[in-house]
Amino acid sequence: MILNFSRPLDLFVDRNRLVYVADNANQRILKVNFEKREVSVVAGGSHGNGTDQLSSPNGVAVDQLGTVYVADTDNRRVVRWPRGATSGSIIAGGRGPGS
Repeated sequence: MILNFSRPLDLFVDRNRLVYVADNANQRILKVNFEKREVSVVAGGSHGNGTDQLSSPNGVAVDQLGTVYVADTDNRRVVRWPRGATSGSIIAGGRGPGS
């Protein structure tokens, strides 16, 4: 299992002991299963403002259904990624700086 992080800024551990990491400079959220020695990208993976991209993800949370919520900082939005999805949906922000 190889973990190549670049500025990991946040992590979340779910009830199954899966670890989700906001890998900021790599523009992605990783899910790490230490028991199975598996790593997968569950959100993002490339830089940009599309619904399949992230720009400096700084925070991550996961609900009981496995839905991933990302604080996509440079895009000024919160994005929801359902389990297994290849893109997310904006649930807050995304229209520039707030006031």
